[in-house]
Amino acid sequence: MKRREFITLLASAASAWPMAAARGQPKLPKIGVLVPANPEPFWSEFRAGLREHGYSEGQNVVFEFRSADGNPNRLRDLADELVRLKVDVIVAHFTPSATAARQATTEIPIVMAPAGDPIGTGLISSLARPGGNITGLSGTSAELYAKTLELIREVLPGTRRIAVLANAADPFSIPFTQQVEDGGRALGITIQTIKVRGVEEFAAAFAAMEQARADAVLVQGSLSARPALDLALKHRLPPIGADRLFSQEGGLLSYAYNLNELYRRAGYYIDRILRGAKPGELPVEQPTRYQLVVNLKTAKALSITVPDTVLARADDVIE
Repeated sequence: MKRREFITLLASAASAWPMAAARGQPKLPKIGVLVPANPEPFWSEFRAGLREHGYSEGQNVVFEFRSADGNPNRLRDLADELVRLKVDVIVAHFTPSATAARQATTEIPIVMAPAGDPIGTGLISSLARPGGNITGLSGTSAELYAKTLELIREVLPGTRRIAVLANAADPFSIPFTQQVEDGGRALGITIQTIKVRGVEEFAAAFAAMEQARADAVLVQGSLSARPALDLALKHRLPPIGADRLFSQEGGLLSYAYNLNELYRRAGYYIDRILRGAKPGELPVEQPTRYQLVVNLKTAKALSITVPDTVLARADDVIE
């Protein structure tokens, strides 16, 4: 064989080898991630939970990340995009994302991380056997909001009226407000429910609360926290959160499950599904532990004295 022919043959073999090697490599599972707004701390905690099960981005799993950036109307289109990309599973952060994913596909497995009252919103048929293509984590109970109202009354004994800022774009807003209103009736507290579709409606909502002389405002967890907190402090209205993160950012108090634990736990469901488990046969988990967080910096800013009995029961006091 002539030297030039040998070099040409060698070059052809060398160029073909990477393609052959690539063809021999197994296809990495593709996880679609759908979030309604700011992904942190969900994104960091979720990936940490996956690492606990041996998954590392780029090594044995890849992500297709999509965020609606606070515009709930974009979620359905983003979910459709993930379906077109043929992801192996979709992890949905909060109820609006889970609903959009469910509307987009009945075949690709969906993991709720978490979703509020998934039975009440029609996402699943039962906790024990959710059915269909959805499983994951549920993050609420009626008792949770009744306890929250009791704590508000304990910190603010003169409370007679509580405003609820609810997310109209979140299907969970219906059971959420119903549970709060039920708790209010039991305690003799008037509940003023105001539903908004976005941050642009916050200012008018808080003006209505002030006009109605609300004693505090309970903010639904799927709404943007920072704008709500800023307006609450501007109107001298004690802000109460539906999750721990709200108090950490400046809410007066919250009595809720630890969202970070749920975010990490979603990794367990991803692992089971990628190993062949059917989502409809994986029981949906609910939180078993709730935490009371009190923010004394916010209390001081609003000239509120938090009783020692409440501080003694708090799992975390922010000073």
